[in-house]
Amino acid sequence: MIGTITLWRHSRATWIPCLAAAGIACAGLAQASDTAPLTMAGKENLQQRVLTTPGCRLTPQPGGKPGEALPAFSRFYVYQRSEQDGDKWLKVGPDSYGNVTGWLPEDCTVDWKMQMTLAFTNPANRDRLMFFRQRDDLTSILDEFEPSSEVAPLRGQLEKDGQAPSVVAREPEYYVDLQEQFYLLPILEGEEIMTEAGFRTRLLKVASVSADEDVLDEAEDDADSSSNGSSQLREFNAGVVFVVDSTISMGPYIERTREAVRRVYGRLEEENLTDKVRFGMVSFRDSVEAAPDVEYTTRLFADPNETQNREDFMSKVASLEEATASTQGWEEDAYAGVMQAVDDINWGNFGARYVVMITDASAVEGDNPRSATGFDADQVRLEAARQGIAVYTLYLQTPEGKERGDNVTADTQYGNLSTFTGTNTSLYYPVDASNLEMFGQRVDALANAITGQVHSAYMGDEAIGSTLNAEPSADTQAGNTGTEDSKAQKMREDTELVGHAMQLAYLGQRNKTQAPPVFNAWISDRDLIKQNVPTTEVRVLLTKGQLSDLSDVVSEILHAANTGLISPADMFEQLRSVAAATGTDPNQVSEDSGRQLGEMGLMGEYLKDLPYQSEVLNLDEATWSSWNGLQQERFIRGLTTKLRHYQRYNEDVDRWISLAPDADARDNVYPVPLEMLP
Repeated sequence: MIGTITLWRHSRATWIPCLAAAGIACAGLAQASDTAPLTMAGKENLQQRVLTTPGCRLTPQPGGKPGEALPAFSRFYVYQRSEQDGDKWLKVGPDSYGNVTGWLPEDCTVDWKMQMTLAFTNPANRDRLMFFRQRDDLTSILDEFEPSSEVAPLRGQLEKDGQAPSVVAREPEYYVDLQEQFYLLPILEGEEIMTEAGFRTRLLKVASVSADEDVLDEAEDDADSSSNGSSQLREFNAGVVFVVDSTISMGPYIERTREAVRRVYGRLEEENLTDKVRFGMVSFRDSVEAAPDVEYTTRLFADPNETQNREDFMSKVASLEEATASTQGWEEDAYAGVMQAVDDINWGNFGARYVVMITDASAVEGDNPRSATGFDADQVRLEAARQGIAVYTLYLQTPEGKERGDNVTADTQYGNLSTFTGTNTSLYYPVDASNLEMFGQRVDALANAITGQVHSAYMGDEAIGSTLNAEPSADTQAGNTGTEDSKAQKMREDTELVGHAMQLAYLGQRNKTQAPPVFNAWISDRDLIKQNVPTTEVRVLLTKGQLSDLSDVVSEILHAANTGLISPADMFEQLRSVAAATGTDPNQVSEDSGRQLGEMGLMGEYLKDLPYQSEVLNLDEATWSSWNGLQQERFIRGLTTKLRHYQRYNEDVDRWISLAPDADARDNVYPVPLEMLP
């Protein structure tokens, strides 16, 4: 019977076997040293690394008596390469700081060039990823204009017989969150193709490793015990936090939101489900420094972990009223409100996690002095996604907002903020502010849709596959989203999809899955049928030193870019001086104005071979000079927000990962999303 991938949990205190694979081969001999690892061929600073395969054992010298088996796919640095009696050996250590621990047979390791890992996306709105034995097995499907003609028979055979000739494994049925349970799925090789259906898709060769037989048997037993996901979902619960704008004019909407929660609590009490859904409330205004009379920027009125019932919630939020003083600008610090909900609430107690923001103004951007967070929509969305939170936005469209162009700004900001990463679903819903009754209906519908997901799970409704195979409404199929009925229907469908994704994540945390044998296989980073839907995302594993260097370089580029607003020539002269001061090869630090930043030696080598297009690395003086002021400011704002994110990563002590036993903590890594690199 075909296996499904086991994502081995990684403890942040100790190393436990994780799903892993080989990296791209990177040989290259250098002068042997006991204090520094060898460098990769063609590189100046990147050091040679290997991953161990199952059964790999350290010895005190080449050919010596082996010790205990190492955890599968631990990362080791290579300090020396040697050959004895025809066998090749590696002198290795768990870190790059001279901590040499012994020798490994080269044939029990695989070279790892790019310290990257893939993360599965939530499979709620797509089919489970299939791992193909041969590249041609996969490309033959993507060469079809209607790939379903090839995929449907394969899936049918897998469901019927548990195996198919061209498929070696399938993705786990439940979603495993990389942020909660770190796992490795490195890339052997990859290429980008254009499918017959017209989508750019990456074909990726990966490898996985199963555990030993005892652990496999245990995983199978656990998989059998978890086959009834519906029974497990009886314990599924939800935390819902309303983040409400409480500036002048918001009074009626604050009251109507309270009323919506009161009504939902009544329904939950009737169904004896008050312990399954808890509500909270955060209020936001704007900078107190800019307008002291607004009293506060954000305030937590009710924590869902601490509200016991309807009366308790209503008493906690009774004092929430609209401000009596005006803020400095039209826009408010909405991102600060969302971030208080993200950061100050323990979301680990909830299976489903929702933030519902209600406002009649756009958000203060991160580079505005009034911003308490320094974040834009991208950063807030990513921070919410790290916690598995879906952020809904109900934006109240006012006549004055339309005159100011605020509606257009809010559409862009909140459309981005409220894209749920797990399913790529937009949870942004503009509402006519002049119709309080319509707003009330929308809030009621949303609250009922969210709690309805928990009710369905408790009642044992089928969770797996229910949303994936559901037909959209006739209005949705036809693209008719203009009527109120169709908007309400879309909200229900969106919430069903998001709720389904959260159920898969919840079940993924509670269950282990059966592992396949060791294999090399090919996957597509896009769903085979819905080719606009990604199946994987890339994470770059940066060490503390690399993240620090990246922060320093981005800071220097930001400083130079602000200079470049006046004189582009001065900007690039300043950057050339920085590159020269870091000891960069003089041939790289050229006076040629056509030279890109990536060619000046500013950025670390760990960025150069990554599969992404970098606006920073590709920037040259001519391009910068051709940009208008708005384009230059956008570039500066983007770098500024990423720099703030690097600071958060550095402080996020719970998510720094050790990749080998007894490794120096300075070689721990953080899984940075590819989109957060400069």
